[in-house]
Amino acid sequence: MRTRTRMAAVVTGGLVVLGALAVPAFAGGPPTGMGPGGPGTPGTAGPGRGMGDGTCAGVQGVAPMGTLTDVQRTALAANAEEEKLAHDLYVALGDRYDLPVFDRIATAETAHLRAVRTLMTRYGVSDPTAGQETGRFATPAVQKTYDDLLAKGLGGEQAALEVGKTVETTDIDGLRKALTGLTAPDVQRVYGHLVNASQHHLAAFDTWLTR
Repeated sequence: MRTRTRMAAVVTGGLVVLGALAVPAFAGGPPTGMGPGGPGTPGTAGPGRGMGDGTCAGVQGVAPMGTLTDVQRTALAANAEEEKLAHDLYVALGDRYDLPVFDRIATAETAHLRAVRTLMTRYGVSDPTAGQETGRFATPAVQKTYDDLLAKGLGGEQAALEVGKTVETTDIDGLRKALTGLTAPDVQRVYGHLVNASQHHLAAFDTWLTR
């Protein structure tokens, strides 16, 4: 029986940030050297667990709080909606297609959103994802993006995987822009991990598209 991922709604009291980076935050392109099953699993029949399936590092560590400009506070809230959009899309597509890559990456997106939500709590930024059901968004433009991507993804497995690539590429670009001029160590660390994680996710979707 497949397990459907559900968005974690509880924000922890202290700051939780994601694990140390495997590559620099600004490293370009997806990680290399990934076979269909990830490192250490040569000869598998199809994509399996490992870096090639989008699996991310665990949640650990803390970093000092800094200061955010109004623009950076707005970007933090926008990143929460982007993480929720990715999660909700992958849950919907995972329900439609028997492709484990969607369930695994949706699980990672849950942890990512939790980290961003904790930052918003720490900096007193209103959470636009609070109380929003799966597939529902407070910002009309985000809602339209979700609806359009879901409609495209429901056109077939290949289309769904391409939607995943679009989401991850967009997230990488947005996070790199958000890192420009950012000095808050805790936010830098979370954003850096999210860039790295999206590179892993992008590589996983590429693997499934070329199997």
